[in-house]
Amino acid sequence: MNDLYSKLVDLYAGRELPAELEEQMEEAAKQDPALAAEMSSLRKAVDRLQNAPPVSFTEESYQRILMKVYARGVDMQPKAPTPAHLQYHLPMQG
Repeated sequence: MNDLYSKLVDLYAGRELPAELEEQMEEAAKQDPALAAEMSSLRKAVDRLQNAPPVSFTEESYQRILMKVYARGVDMQPKAPTPAHLQYHLPMQG
């Protein structure tokens, strides 16, 4: 059962579980110190992120990041194939 709880820790941290399942997890954490530590630390991290002030992201920041990405040789073009309805069908010559 602890394997199930370890898979649900991220939902617990975001307060996305039903109340009864959250209570079950807290009871299980009393018996498993590793589970308790993971639940506590992840919930604290999620709370801090949700309560953090918004980040100001300017056009200058965007351009700086873009230049760093290009400097590292990252190909930013999408890799999706061209849809078949946009391709021309050429006649076959025999």
